[in-house]
Amino acid sequence: MVCKELADYLRFLADKYENESFFDGDPSFSLKKYSSVTDTECAAFIAAVLAFGRRDQFLKKIEYIFSLAESYGSLSGWLKDRIYLSSFLPDDCKNNIEKKFYRFYSYADFIQLFDALSHILQTHKTLGEFFKSRYGQSKAANPDIHLSSVICLCFKDCKVVPAGSTSCSNKRINMFLRWMVRTGSAVDTGLWTWYSPEDLLIPLDTHVMQEAVNLGLIPPESRNILKTAVELTNVLKEVFPHDPVRGDFALFGLGVDKEKDKLADFPKL
Repeated sequence: MVCKELADYLRFLADKYENESFFDGDPSFSLKKYSSVTDTECAAFIAAVLAFGRRDQFLKKIEYIFSLAESYGSLSGWLKDRIYLSSFLPDDCKNNIEKKFYRFYSYADFIQLFDALSHILQTHKTLGEFFKSRYGQSKAANPDIHLSSVICLCFKDCKVVPAGSTSCSNKRINMFLRWMVRTGSAVDTGLWTWYSPEDLLIPLDTHVMQEAVNLGLIPPESRNILKTAVELTNVLKEVFPHDPVRGDFALFGLGVDKEKDKLADFPKL
């Protein structure tokens, strides 16, 4: 059970951090970049799968992809019409598509992702329409399946999309879902009204895990796996009954602020 004092503290933190300043240096900036639903979905998905490692590095890669697409006219058009095949590869990579684009993922890996998104856009009006259909089919066969697992299965041949096994918390996909599903937010879009915010899972990252342990929400020995994401989400439902992932702002924001405070203590060189 979450005591009243801790519940009040988490609500205070969520109120503090869920605002437009959250976009600063965060991949969620992609949500405000486009006006069309399809462009926003595609931008959010690409930003989410790239959101790991050093922020300054992955934000540059996200912006690089967006800039290429914008020179064509739209991100969804760039993907649907497969313009990336001629514009994504720099000249020095055209004969070596296995060269790394970001961290351990190559240009070939991202072309594989773009191919998958292109195929979806050629057969469905939006990504949301496609995922809704696949989720309905999967739910009929397995009532306990989570939407994040369905999305991972849809991209099972794409290396840059998490595998979706129980050994993985699906942090990046759950972050993408938070962006798409939560309503009434200064940050999240609420575009997918067909899925309930109550059914979202918290995106587990280092800050969220650390603060959840510090506050006693999960045991110290907890690992970044699906089981922990489920357990923490269920605890947060005691505080935010119909919107547990609102706790992401509280825990993540607190962790980032603590990190800034630590850096501020370092002597200036």
